[in-house]
Amino acid sequence: MNKSELIKNLAEEKGLHVDESSEIVDAFVDAIKEALVRGDRVEIRGFGSFKMKEYQGYTGRNPKTGSVVSVTPKKLPFFRPGKELKEFLNG
Repeated sequence: MNKSELIKNLAEEKGLHVDESSEIVDAFVDAIKEALVRGDRVEIRGFGSFKMKEYQGYTGRNPKTGSVVSVTPKKLPFFRPGKELKEFLNG
């Protein structure tokens, strides 16, 4: 399911106009992104949690050329599914 399918599904399920549904989904995604930028952990009970993970820089190799490259440190979002979601999917 992609974002536009989610918006359409929400509109159909709740009897909303697609524009209203789009605003809701955008606000939800924006709130999660803003919290992650601040360094906050986002937990949605029954679904899972999002947090930022920091990765250190390292020296790697380009697989094509074999030359040494420096990989810079980075922050990446990490999602951890909640217990209820795991149980729902496996049972």
